[in-house]
Amino acid sequence: MDERLIAFKRLLDIMDDLREKCPWDRKQTLDSLRHLTIEETYELADAITDKNMNELKGEIGDLFLHMVFYCKIGQEQNAFDVTSVLNAICDKLVHRHPHIYGDVEAKTEEEVKTNWEKLKLKEGKKSVLEGVPKSLPALVKAYRIQEKAKGIGFEWEHTEDVWSKVEEEMGELSQEVKSGAEHEKIEDEFGDVLFSLINYARFIGVNPEDALSRTNNKFISRFSKMEELIKLDALNIEDTDLDTMDNYWNKAKEIERSENS
Repeated sequence: MDERLIAFKRLLDIMDDLREKCPWDRKQTLDSLRHLTIEETYELADAITDKNMNELKGEIGDLFLHMVFYCKIGQEQNAFDVTSVLNAICDKLVHRHPHIYGDVEAKTEEEVKTNWEKLKLKEGKKSVLEGVPKSLPALVKAYRIQEKAKGIGFEWEHTEDVWSKVEEEMGELSQEVKSGAEHEKIEDEFGDVLFSLINYARFIGVNPEDALSRTNNKFISRFSKMEELIKLDALNIEDTDLDTMDNYWNKAKEIERSENS
């Protein structure tokens, strides 16, 4: 038997044992596992960002366990089981890849995405945006919304037009702030700026979630180094004025640059 099948059967058998014999595993429900699965997904994302392959291997295993757990609960409720789940995704993949399993031609990534969205509409989806999860973080959700709209041709033609939209939205935000508009109006305009920036990011080949994650990590690293330098000089950061902290921040930045050069 294929080693992959042996390993997968082992996991299924262990899940059966845990569900029957372990007090914690017996107690779990779809709802109780939900937040744990979300946490595991973020841990997987961290491992990918850190390019830690050993951690990635472990996090993938944790998610495999969660998927098998959901299938086990579904089987107990006579709703679905691992066999029906796997067959369903296989059927979907075959159906949505007619350029592989049918006679449709798709030579580029964009053609594949366009065909994918059109097929989903034919399957009964009422909207191209229907598949965007409601609970996605707002930044990721905006990116996915724009990708979905692009799939059916609702897209800017030129990068410079997208940047002009960014500048337009920034101008409107500035105007509302200067005029002392209501908080809700300012918030709306700020959201428009973010949405247009995310759109621009797509056009220049930048994933905004990855970019912001890198910036967050960079800030954390520099701030921690700044704190370290302040302590080395026997100062208390709570009692340090902004100008002094700014000097230490610049020193931390110089150290970081020298370490990365």
